[in-house]
Amino acid sequence: MMALGLVFYTESKKTGFWYKFYRIIPGLLMCYLIPAIFNSFGLISDEISESYFIASRYLLPASLVLLTLSIDLKAIFNLGWKALVMFFTGTIGIVIGGPIAILLISSFSPETVGGSGFDATWRGLATLAGSWIGGGANQAAMLEIYEFNQELYGGMVLVDIVVANIWMAIILLGIGKRKKIDKWFKADNTAIDELQNKVQAFSDKITRNPSLTDIIVILAFAFGAVAVAHLGADNISVYLKDNFEAVSNPKSALSSFGSGFFWLISIATLIGVLLSFTKAKNYEGAGASKIGSVFIYILVATIGMKMDLGKIFENPGLILIGLVWMTIHALLLILVAKLIKAPFFFLAVGSQANVGGAASAPVVAAAFHPSLATVGALLAVFGYVVGTYGAILCAELMKIAAAG
Repeated sequence: MMALGLVFYTESKKTGFWYKFYRIIPGLLMCYLIPAIFNSFGLISDEISESYFIASRYLLPASLVLLTLSIDLKAIFNLGWKALVMFFTGTIGIVIGGPIAILLISSFSPETVGGSGFDATWRGLATLAGSWIGGGANQAAMLEIYEFNQELYGGMVLVDIVVANIWMAIILLGIGKRKKIDKWFKADNTAIDELQNKVQAFSDKITRNPSLTDIIVILAFAFGAVAVAHLGADNISVYLKDNFEAVSNPKSALSSFGSGFFWLISIATLIGVLLSFTKAKNYEGAGASKIGSVFIYILVATIGMKMDLGKIFENPGLILIGLVWMTIHALLLILVAKLIKAPFFFLAVGSQANVGGAASAPVVAAAFHPSLATVGALLAVFGYVVGTYGAILCAELMKIAAAG
């Protein structure tokens, strides 16, 4: 919170050094990097702290409810086909990026992509594919399906954390330059602007000075929904695992439907959408989305805590594979965005719905505007659904590439 306070205070300056600094470096990126620096120097510990778990399991679903409270669902659907195209482009980028990275690295360092049996590098990289298309549940499914040596699995987790966090930092940097990027893409932002303007106009119309009662009721909506979402997620995931072999079997492509986190995010978003059709949406005037944004920024800081900058050089070969892989993902997104004139918003959120999943896609979407957080959450749900299928395809292609 001190890091966030420092960033927000200095970013509010309209003259001097800080004004010039934040014209180059986005404040959101600093909210992410400062905790990463603290963690890297051992001042705080992601391993000991439960901050990320609390933020992702309680504050994230609460923020989704509050940021969805005043949403115009019709306006979200009016965003059109480009959002889905960029999401699936991101998926394809991960699927083909893995085997291409193996082929490129093997040309000068075959031992990096080698290994045999259950120690084979491609088996470990299959878990990365699961993580970067869906999330943790898909990653765990890939570990079970391809039976990678669990003693070596820590190296793959390291690549996942380092490369995914570097890519998220680049995206956050890009958000600060989005007008220039959109101009280069020749993007049409009309639908996004209309959605933002609708939400802003509604908020301006009902804005009032919030009373203590207003704030308590807003928090009651948020955490009441979180409680319901946890209750539903626990029971649904257990019921599906107990009654459906396809869900309970970790090797099944449908195993991600047994993930409690998947149902937690889905139910919280659904509750927010349902509340947007009631008088509860008027609490936007008392600052519902501002409180939701506070929760999002806390989540950003705790995601930053997971990054240890010193570990970037621990396993350079595997990190290099991950960086080449992510570069292919990024280049394909840029190419398609340029071809279809998609806004940078769709590129950023489409990518994070794959690579970051439900924990970071709403964060990136909300960085453009709080009203857009729901778009990130909905696309991340797509990621869970297609994650294991896409990862299996990627793993089989990597197996062929490694054999070659």
